Amino acid sequence: MQPLKTVVLTIINCGVDDDVVQKAAALLRAGEVVAFPTETVYGLGANALDEGAITKIFEAKGRPANNPLIVHVLDICAARKLAASWPDIATLLADAFWPGPLTLVLPRTSSVPDVVTGGNQTVGLRVPAHPVARAILTAAGLPIAAPSANRSNAISPTRAAHVLADLDGLIPLIIDGGATNNVESTVVDVSTPSPRILRPGPITAAMLQAVLGAVRLSDVQAPALEAGECPSAPGQLPVHYAPVTPTVILPAHDADALTIRLRDKGRLVARLTSSNVRADDQWTVVLQPSAKAWQAGVYDALHALDDSGADVIVIDAPPNSPEWAAVNDRLSRACARAVEL
Repeated sequence: MQPLKTVVLTIINCGVDDDVVQKAAALLRAGEVVAFPTETVYGLGANALDEGAITKIFEAKGRPANNPLIVHVLDICAARKLAASWPDIATLLADAFWPGPLTLVLPRTSSVPDVVTGGNQTVGLRVPAHPVARAILTAAGLPIAAPSANRSNAISPTRAAHVLADLDGLIPLIIDGGATNNVESTVVDVSTPSPRILRPGPITAAMLQAVLGAVRLSDVQAPALEAGECPSAPGQLPVHYAPVTPTVILPAHDADALTIRLRDKGRLVARLTSSNVRADDQWTVVLQPSAKAWQAGVYDALHALDDSGADVIVIDAPPNSPEWAAVNDRLSRACARAVEL
């Protein structure tokens, strides 16, 4: 790619008539990519129906071509135009959780290019709740395909500064709408009669089941991908959301022991924990011991620790319970690279 001058513009009022929103919409209609905040993380968006525009997302991110994208739309009516079929289950979930951090995987129409779906015959659709994302969708008048606005497999961005650090010179515009505070959307496959979670997220299995009622959410987890296999949804690659710094996750007691051992050897160890007892130096980030607090803060913490100059990041493993599924999913992929200690 030819180097670009990346401009960062701060949103003022989030309205459709805002100059920044109009500039973003004009770029998207012209086949360019734009980074903007959602209620989960910052996304890198392009016209979902323009194959050339979508290619620019993959080039900027260095994203594998077989890794599908999520398409963001303004409402359920716009979503249905991109789905070849729309089961009652989709209506139940959309009515309950849209706008919001839920992606529904459905059979796609022929208007959705192969490059968006990684060759799959399904497409992930989401109606975002963030006012900036909604203003841009309204102003552009287009469905917008948008993965997270970072280099492939890197830590997801929750601030415009994170996007700039990863994609400066690779994209023309970043919309700074302030910090975001969540992990990526829950992805549910509703293309078959038995709905299944493909990626855990802010909307938990219990929340989904409460809406589905007699329709049972499948207990079958998305299988591990074989080498070269096409994911059916984003976030299924073994290594994802990962710091550059070698990172390990251990039960708190073992994390304590490893931290002490490495520091005794002169290694700089950064720590992510929920224990105030261990918040004793600049190398430690403490998050409150709740799933919501970790969902809101885990990416910010990983960015800070990755930038700290530490040799190793050690993470205290959160509880292994259903409400922590999204956090544990992200941390397991962030720590999937082999680390020599």
